[in-house]
Amino acid sequence: MLQRLPANRVAILLSTFNGERFLQEQLDSLLAQDFEEWTLYWRDDGSTDGTIAILDEFARTAGQGRCVRVQLTEDRLRPTASFLALLAAVQDRLAEGDMVAFADQDDVWLPQKILRAVDALRPVANETPALYCARQMLVDDNLREMGISAPLNRPAGFPAALTQNVTTGCTIVLNQRAARLVGSSKPSSSTLHDWWCYLVVSAAGGQIIHDDTPTVLYRQHTTNMVGAPHSMTRRAVAALRRGPGVFMNVLREHIEALRAQPYLLSPEARRQVEKLDGALKAGPLRRLAVLPMPGLRRQTFAEMCGFWVWFLLG
Repeated sequence: MLQRLPANRVAILLSTFNGERFLQEQLDSLLAQDFEEWTLYWRDDGSTDGTIAILDEFARTAGQGRCVRVQLTEDRLRPTASFLALLAAVQDRLAEGDMVAFADQDDVWLPQKILRAVDALRPVANETPALYCARQMLVDDNLREMGISAPLNRPAGFPAALTQNVTTGCTIVLNQRAARLVGSSKPSSSTLHDWWCYLVVSAAGGQIIHDDTPTVLYRQHTTNMVGAPHSMTRRAVAALRRGPGVFMNVLREHIEALRAQPYLLSPEARRQVEKLDGALKAGPLRRLAVLPMPGLRRQTFAEMCGFWVWFLLG
């Protein structure tokens, strides 16, 4: 039985899969954090390399109770379900004031990563869900700098969260209220864990805190699940390659998942979700009528134009 976390600690959730190549550097960066009140909770998703051995050794040397393996299922869950299963598993270990962070196996956290998040979230009232996220320093396999992830041009929030994910999982930290809200929810089948966190917290009327200072060395390599295009041009090209079908399917699934859990939503978000759902089930004229909805915007004008076309015709 896992022990309850002392107040004002951070539970770091790590899901691994064949991560031996980069994992040790990530673990070392946790030990180098300026903020020391953290515990690492991890599950492996079926690794066949030395990942588990690395984590077992880390648990032995990092200090008692610092690194805890969470045994959930032997089935392969894949990253999104694995992270959300970890979040659900630590719910009864969280005390008031505790926070939850997501960690990828192949990044390196800069020393002030946790501390910046904790300082940003501490002023938020306990009853208010809040999500902290930050920009990333993009690096290659050997940690050579490639640039910085794109900044926010518009505030993050809802319903903008339905049009675009502007959070990156390896930078997200949730306060206790947000962690409980997301942990008790049922995500759509095609979502990503960071996007779902952003959707749930923003739709509940919570705070989205975006830090313009990079806090993570975010590796860009061939096995990235998503990656982070660091220019508007590359981001637009990536969206075009995915095409309207993928985007519209995700949009519909997100709306349906939120409609099925109205208790997650603020009254305003419920009204917005119902309007969007009705428009998507109608024709182009009905869809056109909801496009002026306040906040229904992507980050750039070019991205908004693409969204308008896909929403009207998809």
